[in-house]
Amino acid sequence: MKFASLGSGSKGNATLVQSDDTLVLVDCGFSVRETLARMAGQGIDPARLTAIFVTHEHGDHVRGVLPLARRLGVPVYLSHGTARALAERGARHDAGGVTLHEVRPGRDVTVGALTITPVPVPHDAREPCQYVLADARYRLGVLTDLGMITTHVSEAYAACDALVLECNHDMDMLANGRYPLSLKRRVGGQWGHLNNRQAASLVAELEQDRLQHLVLSHLSEENNTPAHALEAVAEAGFDDRRRLRVANQAEGFPWLAVE
Repeated sequence: MKFASLGSGSKGNATLVQSDDTLVLVDCGFSVRETLARMAGQGIDPARLTAIFVTHEHGDHVRGVLPLARRLGVPVYLSHGTARALAERGARHDAGGVTLHEVRPGRDVTVGALTITPVPVPHDAREPCQYVLADARYRLGVLTDLGMITTHVSEAYAACDALVLECNHDMDMLANGRYPLSLKRRVGGQWGHLNNRQAASLVAELEQDRLQHLVLSHLSEENNTPAHALEAVAEAGFDDRRRLRVANQAEGFPWLAVE
């Protein structure tokens, strides 16, 4: 198994996961043109894409999903609530010509060599879910866009060999930053985004010796820095820089092998 990111942040998100001949994309928050350019930068032939999985309907995760799926002729997997939310937005998110498959929390979906488990999360979207992706040997967790770590989330991500984890904001930077109070409350609330300390609390619970890669992702360009996020995770006992990295908005992160 291997995985990479085309970009991570409030301006667009897309994560690639490959096992054998199966290549899936988790979210696509970039235009088709930008997505194809970023895929080319990672040495990826778009024709190899098998499917797209969607976490929720916010623009930085779905902007290019349906246009890309239509262009490449690949199916899209998403929750019923996410599909309804997109349909209500009108022509811009018209699914005409795209095969949609409904995912349900806790029910595994098999696509080629990968088994994907949708995990419900608390976020201000219609029916958001994140994903754990597994092949015959390894488990990769993708966990962003949630306001708190629930017991169910902790259990679902407990035994991962690699994890892409949201570290959206530093609480002090958010509190003292330029955001209006309403946005601060949304971002920092239980239906918003994980702060560094919340992410670190999950890391402290994980089988850290098992983790081959921990990628801190979806960092706010306004309310966080890589140094703040890395410091929080180090305090949780994970400070091995050979296994730890921070995703960024411009380039995401390159292919990482789980082996």
